[in-house]
Amino acid sequence: MPINFFIEEVPFSLKEKRKRKAWLKKIAESENHKIEDLNYVFCSDEYLYSMNVEYLDHDTYTDIITFDNSEDEGIIEGDIFISIERVKENSETLNVTEEKELSRVISHGLFHLLGYKDKTKAEASLMRSKEEFAINLFEEI
Repeated sequence: MPINFFIEEVPFSLKEKRKRKAWLKKIAESENHKIEDLNYVFCSDEYLYSMNVEYLDHDTYTDIITFDNSEDEGIIEGDIFISIERVKENSETLNVTEEKELSRVISHGLFHLLGYKDKTKAEASLMRSKEEFAINLFEEI
């Protein structure tokens, strides 16, 4: 169950890596999935923006991009890119701590790999409830 964390073009250090890995495993298990290979890349706005343009043809800044590499049902394999600058800005806008916003975004990417979408109002509402579940789970570990 390799879960890896990488940093690209941004000063950042992820705290509690072991706890984060155990938490991500619990989230996947709660959805009857197993994590086979999951990579998180914490990066700058510009790094993520260039990926958004190059791979998704979206000319916008975003806080997260998720690439699903899974081939088998119930097995999670993917790459999740998170803009640390967007996380900081989001935390200020939403009036939450950076740690809580980081947990939200980290879990958001995993929920995408678990099949959850957020394009419609109903999908976004379900995604928010899943994120809250995940944040509470992290605090319990």
